[in-house]
Amino acid sequence: MTRPAPHGVTTRLPAADWEEGLVTGNGRQGVLAHSVQTQVRLTLSHERLFWPLEEPLPAPHTAPALAQLRALLRSGAPQAAAERVVELARAQHPGYARTRWIDPLTGAGTLTFTPAAPAWGSLVRHCDHGSAVVREELPCGLRSEVFVSRADDVVVLRLSAADGVDGTLGLGPIPGTPPTPADTVLTADGDTLALRTAFPRPWPTTPSGYTLTCRITAPGARVEQRGPGRLRISGAEHVLVLARTTPAPSRGPDGFGAALDALDPDFAALLDRHTPRHADLVGRARIRLTPAGQAARPPATGEELLAAGPSPHLTERLVQAGHYAVVCATGERPPTLQGVWSGTHSPPWSSGYTLDGNLASAVAALHPLGAPELMLPVFDLVESLVDDFTDNARRLYGCRGVLVPAHVSTHGRHNHFGPTWCLTLWTAGAAWLARLYWDHYSHTRDTGFLRERALPFLRAAAEFYEDFLTDDGFVPSYSPENTPADSDSQACANATMDVAAVRDLVRNLLRAHRVLGLPGARRWAALGARLPGYRVSPAGELAEWASGAGGLAQTDRHAHRHASHLFPFWYEGDPAFADPRLRAAAVRAVRARLAWWRSAESDEMAFGLVQLGLAAAHLGLAGEAHETLELMATRYWRPTLVSTHNRGALFNTDLCGGFPAVVAAMLLRSREGGVDLLPALPAAWPEGEAHGLCGRGGVVVEHLEWADGRMRARLSAREPVRVRVGLPDGTARAVGLAPGRTGEVAAPLTPRP
Repeated sequence: MTRPAPHGVTTRLPAADWEEGLVTGNGRQGVLAHSVQTQVRLTLSHERLFWPLEEPLPAPHTAPALAQLRALLRSGAPQAAAERVVELARAQHPGYARTRWIDPLTGAGTLTFTPAAPAWGSLVRHCDHGSAVVREELPCGLRSEVFVSRADDVVVLRLSAADGVDGTLGLGPIPGTPPTPADTVLTADGDTLALRTAFPRPWPTTPSGYTLTCRITAPGARVEQRGPGRLRISGAEHVLVLARTTPAPSRGPDGFGAALDALDPDFAALLDRHTPRHADLVGRARIRLTPAGQAARPPATGEELLAAGPSPHLTERLVQAGHYAVVCATGERPPTLQGVWSGTHSPPWSSGYTLDGNLASAVAALHPLGAPELMLPVFDLVESLVDDFTDNARRLYGCRGVLVPAHVSTHGRHNHFGPTWCLTLWTAGAAWLARLYWDHYSHTRDTGFLRERALPFLRAAAEFYEDFLTDDGFVPSYSPENTPADSDSQACANATMDVAAVRDLVRNLLRAHRVLGLPGARRWAALGARLPGYRVSPAGELAEWASGAGGLAQTDRHAHRHASHLFPFWYEGDPAFADPRLRAAAVRAVRARLAWWRSAESDEMAFGLVQLGLAAAHLGLAGEAHETLELMATRYWRPTLVSTHNRGALFNTDLCGGFPAVVAAMLLRSREGGVDLLPALPAAWPEGEAHGLCGRGGVVVEHLEWADGRMRARLSAREPVRVRVGLPDGTARAVGLAPGRTGEVAAPLTPRP
């Protein structure tokens, strides 16, 4: 029997700052609700509100020096190679005299309401994940309800109290000093508050500024202007605020200033139009892990949930909360490091799109949990930057195709690198993005997408590697942020990630040609034949560096937050690991990296545990996969059930997508032509059920349940297909599926330790 899930999270803790806010959003606009006992506080943001700070520069022209860079690496001087890139860049443009970052995501402004008669006492804050309404009740009895409409693209705020609403409504910039001086004007005029900011140095790819407009309806009230951005409201039955942030020049239908007069100021009507769209996205897949006998337990607050420690109940709540946050943060663009939210001018790492791990983690659950349309913004972002990626490939390496940098926001030029973080040497980005393109086709079976969007990008990615590969492989190379144990530099040769990602790219190109009936596949098979193989380290683990070059030995360093060499197990898997020796080496690599994560030293970058958990689930290591979930659940969530980057610090949404993805991977493993049910079911989950999980090959697990030593499932597919269904007892069945025709399977249950 399905137990109704608690739709949301409650906390009784006041917010110390915006990072402790409850979140709501429609992807384009976001709201952080971070009230305290004496004031309602809402910080508003917009997905395109990147402050123009760093002038886009051409990527350094290092192609003429490529032979020299390769010679340094082959002679055992990797740090000299990394430093040579910086020297060349600085000689070409004075802007490279310092480390350059991407333009930062910044908040639009903060809307506050201060009651005329505040009180101290209990504060209740609640976020309803089913409707995306955040409700906060202050001790004085004032109630705030806010959501961001997917139907009308507007922030809707209602303030109410039993005895009417009295107080001051204020609008102002987010606290702190802007990264560059800006022309900001605050106005209060009758029923409107507005904040207008003009950026001093916009680029062609950035807004020239923005307007945050708030239209106020206060039936029965006396409204008085109390200075710029402040209105005194007395005797209102309730207060309704409609707010919208509009970057300029406007990308929407309303023009600069975001006219709101056409909207009916009716909270219930606006909510009714919004809720079905939001609820559909968050509700297509459902997972229950709590034993049915515990269904009567009342919902706990976020702080009580986390204090109780790891449990199936906490896991399922974090799946729901994480997926909710990613849905709210996905609009015309995918989530940044902070989703669609920012309450600062200087977020960590500038909070753009980090393509060497963070973004992939944030969107990892969208396909498995049945929201494939929310992946399209990833491809929209990528395709908007292809010209810059093409220029990167030409300038840095003299290659055709595309070269993707690790960090992007308002442009895709390769500007962020240094002598330590030698990111221009990372070339796996395009191949990794190509996997996301293939996965979208594989889950949706949209051949139009495959032909018109995926295949052109896959080809462009492969063209780069055709030109870049040498007789001894990937030279230079980079395994994100890790340094070989026998080296003083992150610069390297033949990172296993490069090998695995390009092997995956080649396989997907060959499959795309078969699906579309196109000639020319031999070209890509020839590229695959040039790739290095995997390497097993002397200790028996899958090595993070497939081979050296010349004087580079490159021994493993397991005490590290990334697990990039496990790329083969984050998605479909590489057929090479049918070799028992390689598979055993992969298992040992997972266990070696997990041993470090158990230590006190492992503090930051929670998505490294996502990488590890996905690999463990794919390899059927139920205990190890479950341990990654426990580490994630107990270290990296606030009582608002929004994740952090470090233990208890730095608002960050990577884990919001990655945590549900690991849970889904433990319940369903999929590839073209086959799925495995409960491939990594831990003993800690003796019973449960899932609905709507989606797999590659267009397979949908409509219903999956397990209890009392048995499992049964009902499957369907998006197109006619015959699927090999692996069962948890080690057997398999071939099942014919099609739209409107389901198949059912059942088997004994064998939970893993």
